[in-house]
Amino acid sequence: MTFELPPLAEIDWRDTCRLIPSRYPLVGILDRVASPEDLEAVLALEAMTDDRVRAELGQIHRIPKREWVVGTPLANTVMASFCHPRPGGGRFNSEHRGAWYAGRALETAQREVIYHRGRELAEIGLLEARLEMRLYLADFQGAFHDVRMGWDAIHDPAHYTSSQHLASVLLEVASSGVVYRSVRHAGGECLACFQPQAVTNVRAAKHFAFVWQGGPEPLVIPLANRRTA
Repeated sequence: MTFELPPLAEIDWRDTCRLIPSRYPLVGILDRVASPEDLEAVLALEAMTDDRVRAELGQIHRIPKREWVVGTPLANTVMASFCHPRPGGGRFNSEHRGAWYAGRALETAQREVIYHRGRELAEIGLLEARLEMRLYLADFQGAFHDVRMGWDAIHDPAHYTSSQHLASVLLEVASSGVVYRSVRHAGGECLACFQPQAVTNVRAAKHFAFVWQGGPEPLVIPLANRRTA
């Protein structure tokens, strides 16, 4: 399978939206270490015997050290998206390296959660569930490959074969990532960022509860008075 590379688009997307389960902590090992060298020392001293450290860092050794984000607020959150890919991967990533996915608008991010989490619940026959999610905002500036016009195979709602292949080609040319149209939210736009250091100005924002009550569409409830920093 071969592709002509998509065109590049200069983007300036502020306040993009990513929803992550609230159970994951805001602060972790990568926020506290000052440099990749310090992290390597932690790995050498603890990771071989400390299950918690291994679980937190995931597949970090698959990410080149020059790409690690450490010592900045929410570094752990950023790197987790690359170090903990889901089995089988996502639309623009394999199961060996993740990516930072975000919607350009909150509703787009919410529709993505409803689809993917709803599908997981349906697969195990769980019709009633409550999932609390924390909203993260991030900014992106620079050249991203643009598949928003055409590229229908890349936007297949059910299969990721073509899009994962394209992502592997783009990683080889050090692409920052892809902007694409959401297949879960009509008119919505999404971004998959391939480079941890291109995820900038990350900050925690609101919390939401997604409550399934026997049907495919959950209630989406804003939650007040939750810690966001």
